[in-house]
Amino acid sequence: MAKMGKKYSDSVKLFDKSKVYDPAEAVALVCQTSRAKFDETVELHVRLGVDSRHADQQVRGAVVLPNGTGKKVRVLVFTKGDNIDAAQAAGAEYVGGAELAEKIQKENWFDFDVVIASPDMMAVIGRLGKVLGPKGLMPSPKAGTVTPDVAKAVTEAKAGKIEYRLDKTNIIHCPIGKASFGPEKLQENLDTLMAAIIKAKPAAAKGQYIKSAVLASTMGPGIRLNSAKIG
Repeated sequence: MAKMGKKYSDSVKLFDKSKVYDPAEAVALVCQTSRAKFDETVELHVRLGVDSRHADQQVRGAVVLPNGTGKKVRVLVFTKGDNIDAAQAAGAEYVGGAELAEKIQKENWFDFDVVIASPDMMAVIGRLGKVLGPKGLMPSPKAGTVTPDVAKAVTEAKAGKIEYRLDKTNIIHCPIGKASFGPEKLQENLDTLMAAIIKAKPAAAKGQYIKSAVLASTMGPGIRLNSAKIG
């Protein structure tokens, strides 16, 4: 661990922890402070001035990042009829119905990253709420993962569509790509995600909406963003 500690402390020296940075500066610094031997994921953490306990202050949705996430996404589709062929043609790894739901329940099978369902399968996936919900895998119309057009949903998932939602502490955590993308592509993804979060501001939200925002790579330090410049 000492070696990792040295890399981390070297990274910390590259910036001022007490300072907030404009988005472009922050993205450049995240790329500089990413020093692990693997290609680190860059994540955005945004604290919002809302109360997630109230239904009218929920912030949730999905957006396709222009440069993707850099991660291979394995897609599971619950559907039937003609949609089976359509989902497979779009590149879904797993397509089926009740038999896949049973596999998840009985075998604790989770070899997938995104779950999509056509509306006629809600009775099947409804039983999976308790296991898919806590993992953030439950399909929903709001995120575009419950849809009659499963092929389009598969294509978007493969292209880098991510879902954003508040956790219990009113923070959204989302990947915006890999450190190897470089500042320009990461900036484009960051701008796209922030625009979606700002657009999703609930009417019931009062006061400052973007409370704080931090960018960090998997093993790197958190770099604070100037929230006035992003919302």
